[in-house]
Amino acid sequence: MKHLKVIFILAAAIGLSACQSKVEYGDATEVETVNENFGSTDLQAIAAKMVDSMLTFPPVVALTANDRPIMFVDKVKNKTSEHIDTESVTDSISNKLLRSGKFRFIDMTKVDSVRKQLDYQNNSGMVDPSTAISFGRQIGAQYMLYGNLSSIVKEDGSTKDVYYKMTMRLMDLETGLIEWSDEKEIRKVKSKSFLGL
Repeated sequence: MKHLKVIFILAAAIGLSACQSKVEYGDATEVETVNENFGSTDLQAIAAKMVDSMLTFPPVVALTANDRPIMFVDKVKNKTSEHIDTESVTDSISNKLLRSGKFRFIDMTKVDSVRKQLDYQNNSGMVDPSTAISFGRQIGAQYMLYGNLSSIVKEDGSTKDVYYKMTMRLMDLETGLIEWSDEKEIRKVKSKSFLGL
């Protein structure tokens, strides 16, 4: 009976170890083709295309030739039917533009936090007034970068076609003029096999 119990425990342990999954690191820049949904490869392609297009557009080259204009990037709007973390798209584009050395940025997502900190410094009575940062000293943005991510999904029997389009624009806040605009298109097609897999 004891032998039978030991064999059962060993068999259970082997069975459990066989069911465990293995996790490995992969190359973050490798093409990801798990499914037809928006993924990391799409995000990287869109960010690279938009930044390259903007930095090589002649009027933008002229704007940044002798100055580092101040801009803020509005969160990319998701107009697809998928849940897409457009904040990641926005962050990737912002980071690439900042690292180009051509622009300076204002982070509009932190305005409330900054306001609270300035209020604390100036009105709490707990901060030495000679070290408190004054209200009304921040620099305003000259340009706003904004965009939309949209998609069209078509299915016909065993084929699913997903078309993504990212559109971005750079607006001069003083004049309202659009200084740059571009779009990146991505199409993914998924065909089911004969067995429906």
